Amino acid sequence: MILLFILRRLGRLVAVLFLASLLVFSAVYFAPGSPVGALSGGRALTPEQVAQLQQQYHLDEPVLVRYREWLIGVVHGDFGVSLINQETVSSLIGARIGTTALLVAYASLLIVLVGVSLGILGALRGGVVDAAVIGVTGAIAAAPSFVAAAILVSLFAVNRTWFPVFGDGAGEGIGSRLWHLTLPAVALALAALGLCARVTRTSVLEEQHRPHVAVARSRGLPASRVLRHHVLRNALVPVTTAVGITVAGLIAGAVVVEEAFALNGIGTLLIQSISEHDLAVVQAITLILVAAFVVVNTVVDLLHPLLDPRMRVGGAS
Repeated sequence: MILLFILRRLGRLVAVLFLASLLVFSAVYFAPGSPVGALSGGRALTPEQVAQLQQQYHLDEPVLVRYREWLIGVVHGDFGVSLINQETVSSLIGARIGTTALLVAYASLLIVLVGVSLGILGALRGGVVDAAVIGVTGAIAAAPSFVAAAILVSLFAVNRTWFPVFGDGAGEGIGSRLWHLTLPAVALALAALGLCARVTRTSVLEEQHRPHVAVARSRGLPASRVLRHHVLRNALVPVTTAVGITVAGLIAGAVVVEEAFALNGIGTLLIQSISEHDLAVVQAITLILVAAFVVVNTVVDLLHPLLDPRMRVGGAS
């Protein structure tokens, strides 16, 4: 049953990625004007450049043939050539994707460690502590990333100069990179951190009042064991879902934060490519962002049966 569940989820993953690639590829044909005009960003081209574009993107062939050739290239890591930089799109993205991946991983770690811990603390302690957790997480959950970025820069990079404001510290060692990415990661994580803390608190409170928890306590089991095996373990399913959704959302949210802190990631490259009408780069980054979002959500789906053995294929329990 579990194997069938995994195969179904992987089948859905492949189907969604296929549809996403089709939509991203079709964007060039939905754009105003001809495909050559969309690929060139409306710039004047010589006949030789037009011929090169037609050959490179198979514009003289049927649409399905063009899509097949483009998809084969994507599968092999070939996204074409940037019209602005005259470099392969893969090399442009490869030089920047490490910064974005490290930023998202850093923010995800903050969400899991701080957000989930705050939610558990509020649910278990109650009283003033719980009220403080609700108030703080409610406030930060309402703050968009660009607002959080502006506040953090003002507090810790202008008034006190504790953290660098611009750059990712590339080439200066992992410690320097993490130092440069601290404010961007906090700005990216804050809203999701508040949401995950509130979901964790609610889930733990609900599990504490379940009949099986009351039975475990009546049997005289140690409080720590009841908490670990009967409360937190069952509370992990909605918490994992919330964390997975928010982490997947960080991938798109990184675009705003990278621009605010002048980080050399794929988010900054995406904004630059959109402004320059470099469609080949925009297509590639869009597809990567969509694929990362779908993969993260699929991983969360696959974790659910491991966290809760009662779950069965089709959502029955």
